[in-house]
Amino acid sequence: MELTVYNIKGEDTGRKVQINDSIYAIEPNEHVMYLAVKQFLADQRQGTHKSKERSEISGSTRKLFRQKGTGGARRGDINSPLLRGGARVFGPKPRDYSFKLNKKVKQLARKSALSSKINDNAIMVVEDFTFDAIKTKQMVGVLDAFKVNGNRNMFVFAEPDRNVILSARNIQRTEITLARNLNTYDILNAKHIFITESALKPIDEILG
Repeated sequence: MELTVYNIKGEDTGRKVQINDSIYAIEPNEHVMYLAVKQFLADQRQGTHKSKERSEISGSTRKLFRQKGTGGARRGDINSPLLRGGARVFGPKPRDYSFKLNKKVKQLARKSALSSKINDNAIMVVEDFTFDAIKTKQMVGVLDAFKVNGNRNMFVFAEPDRNVILSARNIQRTEITLARNLNTYDILNAKHIFITESALKPIDEILG
């Protein structure tokens, strides 16, 4: 499969680049994409939620009234979950939400996500570029050139470029990432993905 190469002015350079069909032209597997997104979101959870159980509430342990003959529910001390201000039954406890996915499953999920975006014409290849200085206006100019300003966009680089990263930092819904850090969630979350020419090779090495 071939994709047109554009410059940062949004113009067709007249060149095309060959991309790996085994990465960008497979049948997307929705289930593995679901698993990869689920794992990514689970890893973001702190899991520090906590509520006090009966043994952790401060209060007397004296039994308030006799067990039988009152006509009411049997309950013990003032910490009973049945009473206002009492403990919570089976409340949340700190836990780790992360879970393991096989390497090949995560790899297939990223391939499926990229293939899905190719099918939606949401991936463009751009010439390698950098900025002479840190200016948000320059990055806004790139987005305006492709008429995608205001959308959720992701630029994929082979290596970090400080000027580009800092120029895009204050632009909402615009993300700069590296080829080695690509994940299924970010791919699916972006409406437009711009991959620099130099980033195609590391993607091939990681997923090919």
